[in-house]
Amino acid sequence: MDQLFAKAKKSHDFQQLPLTNEAGYLILSYYSTLVVHLKLEQKVLCVFREPSFDSLKNIDDVKKIIPIEDIVITDNIEVIQSKLLKGYAILQMRENDHKCALINLADLNAGMRDQNNVENEYSVIGPRIGFVENIVTNINLLRQNINTPDLIFKDLHIGSFSHTKVVIAYIDGVTNEQYVQTVTQRLQDIDFDVVFDSSQLHQIIEDNSLTPFPLLLSTERIDRAAFALINGQVAVFCHGSSYAITGPSTLLDFFVSPEDYYLPWLVASFFRLIRIFSVLFSTFASSIYIAILTYHYEMIPRILLSTLSFSRHNVPFPPVLEVLFLEFTIELLREAGARLPTKIGQTLGIVGGIVIGQASVEAALTSNVLLIIVALSALASFTTPIYKMSNTIRFLRFPLIVFAALWGGLGIVLGISFILVHLTRLESLGSPYTVPLYPFRHKDFADSFIRASYSVTSKRPSYLRTKSLWRYHPYTEKKKKNDFDE
Repeated sequence: MDQLFAKAKKSHDFQQLPLTNEAGYLILSYYSTLVVHLKLEQKVLCVFREPSFDSLKNIDDVKKIIPIEDIVITDNIEVIQSKLLKGYAILQMRENDHKCALINLADLNAGMRDQNNVENEYSVIGPRIGFVENIVTNINLLRQNINTPDLIFKDLHIGSFSHTKVVIAYIDGVTNEQYVQTVTQRLQDIDFDVVFDSSQLHQIIEDNSLTPFPLLLSTERIDRAAFALINGQVAVFCHGSSYAITGPSTLLDFFVSPEDYYLPWLVASFFRLIRIFSVLFSTFASSIYIAILTYHYEMIPRILLSTLSFSRHNVPFPPVLEVLFLEFTIELLREAGARLPTKIGQTLGIVGGIVIGQASVEAALTSNVLLIIVALSALASFTTPIYKMSNTIRFLRFPLIVFAALWGGLGIVLGISFILVHLTRLESLGSPYTVPLYPFRHKDFADSFIRASYSVTSKRPSYLRTKSLWRYHPYTEKKKKNDFDE
């Protein structure tokens, strides 16, 4: 029992209070984020603090005194731990008693509302419950998914004016303490007036602010945050924000969808590879078009050359102006559609894209081949599950377009070189951003470009330097042979 309480006291939401003025007598222990406080006050606290209350002689008499049906009397530590994490309160007659009463005060409806479905990280298969703006509800939802006293929550208050509550979550015995200390130190060092959202914390605590790449992963999905914690990462919650920040993150983490783990691994790997190739196409398609049509006509096959020449024979602008015109048009439609109400935004995106695209081709402002390339690039940028990485891909296209217009294929190679050098210099909470590619970790490729079978991904990533290497031990069952003779 003492070991259980020692673990639980590391979390700020674990409470212990005496029900009487006598020291060490009638101790109540519970997680404040899992219980209904009104039920606690009316059914438990009021009973023991009434003037007519007489001393309790036996722990079994609790069932007669407290008007709650679900009360369990036990000294089994496994039952006690399980019930505590389900929202039960532990009542001990004496401080060191092993036999106690478990009183059901669970808040079964916390967070289970229609309003907290995920919107930006939607998946067809899997749970759709997301975080909300209430940090207590978020902790409750996370504890329901990770049911262990090793899940620790540490709270801080940030902002000289706002005093915003921020919670650091990690799993004791799994997460490397260096990451916990790094996040805690960076949050404590923040000298800011008002903190409105976790996105502000994301920008303040990341390792390098001079980069378009997100160095920490923001998610509104409970399953993604729970998976990050189980892997050995740290999560940060901000009151008033429906997003959690997880780290350290790698570049490949931003192409992983939670849906990958709910599909067969062959299908999930295929879709993950499609996402990665889509991002590469979205980033380089427009710049390659400019480089080939401006400097490298000899690379175009003879059959395709006539088609490209016919599509551009009335266009008076060079390829770079043609591409910039269409790219800015796509960005305008995307931004306008995001800012308008949903139904109007969808109509604007569909009708605006068709009308402007068709009118641009007929007015000889652009070629129909380029229109197809830019439209496919815009679609491909939406395949990334994380919106912040999608914004990065949209941004990278423009410097590559400029490089291709100035130096052609050499400019694209220079742009790629700058991006690769920049990526290899980035770190997330002190961990390399491009791992397992650089530094090379061949054992961590099982869940990187592809999602391998669960029998292969039983170990946590080695670059996280977790205290516990195994997530689970794979169960290899011999295939049963059908006996047709019976």
